Amino acid sequence: MTTYVLRRLVLMVPVAFLVTIGVFMLIHLTPGDPALILLGEDRSPQAIAAIHQQLGLDKPLYVQYLIWLGHIVHGDFGRSITTHQPVTTAIGERLPATLELGAVALIWSLLVAIPLGTIAALRRGSLADHLATGLAVGGVSIPNFFIGIVLIFFLSVTLRLFPFGGYVPFNQDPFENLRHVILPAIALGTAGAAINMRFTRSSMIEVLNQDYIRTARAKGAPWRRVVFIHALKNALIPVVTIVGLQIGGIIEGAVVTETVFTWPGVGRLAVESIFNRDYTVVQGIVLLAAFSYLIANLLVDLVYGWLDPRISYA
Repeated sequence: MTTYVLRRLVLMVPVAFLVTIGVFMLIHLTPGDPALILLGEDRSPQAIAAIHQQLGLDKPLYVQYLIWLGHIVHGDFGRSITTHQPVTTAIGERLPATLELGAVALIWSLLVAIPLGTIAALRRGSLADHLATGLAVGGVSIPNFFIGIVLIFFLSVTLRLFPFGGYVPFNQDPFENLRHVILPAIALGTAGAAINMRFTRSSMIEVLNQDYIRTARAKGAPWRRVVFIHALKNALIPVVTIVGLQIGGIIEGAVVTETVFTWPGVGRLAVESIFNRDYTVVQGIVLLAAFSYLIANLLVDLVYGWLDPRISYA
């Protein structure tokens, strides 16, 4: 397995290189000039030229990329144009909140998806199956920002059960932290729960029709053991793939949710940086999101081997 992991890490290098090119070009080719935001009312050509020279924007694009890539290799993602704070520091301050929100949203989606998907598969064609399928279609169809607004209206404004926004660190007040994270986690994780439920159902139906399941039943194995030990473990393999993508997509998935709930995470930082044309911070966030996909895919491949011993890494 060690050899496999090392080989995958080596293969990530050219992918990461292509990602840096794509990120740099997309950010720098978008309309807007950060110098205009920094200067405010004083937008004389001389002032704009001075800002361009200070930020290195007067150099050819490929030179800017090579300079930026050299800094990235050494762990220097630059400084924020608007706050002059190191990008790694700006992201690092917001990352724990995003990771907490993403983790709670993922746990919520799995707690809902796996039981509902299993019940729907075991009772295929029943009322429970139709209800679960309807919930899944609704969860995928309704945007998370609309779910967030509905949750705020009913559970925060009307019933006053939860706060409608903000963030309290866990180490300051665990209970208030939980109250603040529940609504955005539900809004963020509902679409994932719907997708995971559909995959669990379809995969479970396929596994239950396999020969080894019929053999286990013929040998007198208890039905509960057949379902939860033999069938469910193998049925979760396709679900793991989707969950891996969801883990990699936590940052971009949280952009809208964090904005709706004023959650001080990386997603909200990305929105603020885009409006401020703070391209150094945006580049750092997009790179972080891209690398999270690469690492998540590697972890998914390793989990495959645990779920199915027949998978070999040789």
